[in-house]
Amino acid sequence: MNKKVAFYTLGCKLNFSETSSISRMFENRGYEKVDFQANPDIFIINTCSVTENADKKCKKVVKEAKKINPDAFVTIIGCYAQLKPKEISEIKGVDAVLGAAEKFQLIDKLDGFTKKDEPQVLASDIKEAKSFNNAFSINDRTRTFLKVQDGCNYHCAFCTIPLARGKSRSDTIENIVNSAQQIASEDVKEIVLTGVNTGDFGIQDGKRKERFVDLVKELDNVEGIERFRISSIEPNLLTNEIIEFVSQSKRFVPHFHVPLQSGSNKILRKMRRRYLRELYEDRVAKIKQLMPQCCIGVDVIVGFPGETEEDFLETYHFLKDLPVSYLHVFTYSERPNTDADEMDKVVPMKIRNERSKMLRSLSEKKKRAFYEENLGREEVVLFEKDIHDGLMEGFTDNYVRVVAKYDPILINELKKVKLTNLTAEGLMEVTEVETEVLEH
Repeated sequence: MNKKVAFYTLGCKLNFSETSSISRMFENRGYEKVDFQANPDIFIINTCSVTENADKKCKKVVKEAKKINPDAFVTIIGCYAQLKPKEISEIKGVDAVLGAAEKFQLIDKLDGFTKKDEPQVLASDIKEAKSFNNAFSINDRTRTFLKVQDGCNYHCAFCTIPLARGKSRSDTIENIVNSAQQIASEDVKEIVLTGVNTGDFGIQDGKRKERFVDLVKELDNVEGIERFRISSIEPNLLTNEIIEFVSQSKRFVPHFHVPLQSGSNKILRKMRRRYLRELYEDRVAKIKQLMPQCCIGVDVIVGFPGETEEDFLETYHFLKDLPVSYLHVFTYSERPNTDADEMDKVVPMKIRNERSKMLRSLSEKKKRAFYEENLGREEVVLFEKDIHDGLMEGFTDNYVRVVAKYDPILINELKKVKLTNLTAEGLMEVTEVETEVLEH
């Protein structure tokens, strides 16, 4: 009888794309992929080190897995597994921990998934994580996440990603185009390009061989995919050439997610970011000049060591005045083996939380203002599988989330609608513009 395997993913879109690819490897080897609750023989838990309480979340998922099947083989992979393999191996119920260089070979490395007397720890030094493993999610959602780049050569003072994922490396443009064509054949309408430092795409075998803008240009010709979205791109890598191309592109949507982290140049320098606020402001102005309806998302960290009230207010007012659409707010949390962890002038947690609350409130206002700007417009929406309270959701190309009465025919379809009303909860209601589903 085939062994049953279940997957659980913590963290980013990149992790989801990798879990999806690893699950297909299992299916190709004759394993049966099942839901987490379906009494699997093997649990694969893909972890994250960026979110707070990575250890608590990992322990909780392991505990749930052992409740479902006490005899199951529990394997931990992902960023947290690379950073703290020994610590994870000591969690009760864990049978194996695999690092970044090993996770894509886990079926071979854990031959038959037979329990040993002691947990197996297979995590080599991060310098060994040199190869690029193709990954994309499929059948999980209406949109597919396609990994184009891995690792990072930047050394921001707060970040453990280079320690967890290694140096920057990429697939080739040719391989990615092939993957996009394969995804198109599965009737997927939207691909989100993802990576650790997506804009740094093009490094193969330690040398820069290709450029992100050239990848974007090639993907724009892939038939069958209606939309490409760039998941996140550093402001210093978001060139005029990229912005100009997207503004006239057939398939790349007017939506950028551009990490800022701080609106204070003093703090940006302490964080070792590769730009100052003036460059960020310039990028936003360029996007809005060419694509007035473009959605711009921002990552921001509050409470970094040394951030004074004045520095925070500088960030707050900078963001308030920028024509951005929403914020992802991260409360700074200490990470071992980072330079920030050694810095003095630590901001008390109470103040960090207060600042986070202020920025989250600003984000809600920004998002509502952006949605209000879009009222009355006719847009094409891609409807998703997620159904809540008899309503289905979808996104316009510029990332306005809309709700409509559930209709099974609309799932994974592009539909032209008019954005008619914004509810008190901030949901965009729509009316149909034409009865026929858009066929391309």
